[in-house]
Amino acid sequence: MIETFYAKSFASDNHAGAHPSVIAAASAANDGDAPSYGGDPWTDALDGQIRAEFGDAATSLVVLNGTGANMVSLSLMLGRRYEAVICPETAHIATHEAGASEHVLGVKLITVPAPDGKLTPGDVTARAADPADFNLVQPKVVSISQVTELGTCYTPEEVTALAETAHAHGMLLHVDGARLANAAAFLGCSLRALTTDAGVDVVSFGASKNGAMVGEAVIVLRPGLAEGGPILRRQTLQLASKMRFVSAQISALLTDELWRRNAVHANAMARRLADAVEDLPGLTIRWPVQSNAVFASIPAEATAVLQARFRFHVMDGTARWMTAFDTTPEDVDTFAMAIRQALKD
Repeated sequence: MIETFYAKSFASDNHAGAHPSVIAAASAANDGDAPSYGGDPWTDALDGQIRAEFGDAATSLVVLNGTGANMVSLSLMLGRRYEAVICPETAHIATHEAGASEHVLGVKLITVPAPDGKLTPGDVTARAADPADFNLVQPKVVSISQVTELGTCYTPEEVTALAETAHAHGMLLHVDGARLANAAAFLGCSLRALTTDAGVDVVSFGASKNGAMVGEAVIVLRPGLAEGGPILRRQTLQLASKMRFVSAQISALLTDELWRRNAVHANAMARRLADAVEDLPGLTIRWPVQSNAVFASIPAEATAVLQARFRFHVMDGTARWMTAFDTTPEDVDTFAMAIRQALKD
């Protein structure tokens, strides 16, 4: 079969391959026998790297995928069946995880309209329930995505304000950090500045979108919440028997800030694309380009022409163009030229 699409996909950073350093690390872990379920030197080394990045109190649990990371994270934070999660209506846990929160955890999601993908302290306060009202579910967790599903980023100050508000109402703050690396790269800060130092309680730390083959990590920052974590990981089907191969990949990303270099490049390619097309008649960039995503409104006819050659998603009538660590300037320029031509025609 002849491939009719351009080789580089703009549909998702999940379409990208794995970084060569990640592949090399996983291959190096294939060295004889090693204890299973995390009792190996690679997982032990990763634990140390995560503490170095997120603080000495950080506890990590290696898992298999992003939805699993979110399920393990939320399960650590929710203690009662009547507790609920406040999140933006665009949140991945509410829109793209097939109801896993409801099905696996039995938890109600209280979704909030968020035009830019971000919750505010006012959103949290308005939905805090009266503990004495037995007619209502009781919000226990505030969950935000960093980067948001609309490509925008919370600043450290915004995360801190949300954490303080959540804690004031007896809630905990969870960060779905599938693209946490891209946010830190855009803001020019450390991973810790966006999480530990901002008062976050649990983080789902993404690796797959940043150059790993498979695997994420649940990082528990509030002492006491990690209790029972290994059991909950097993119950939610996220325990890898040969964990060393997953740990080695995440370890490679945390070595010499490979995560940052990958994210900086991906973000730069998105910025390059936006700069090349933002002045075109008939095209409107919907949200600020703060990560590796460009959201644009273009005529349906132009979308059809472009999708005949390039892979990308359309969400509620808006095109989403994603870049990755391996997107090249030539890829971007070719795509931008095609967009220009499609709009002209």
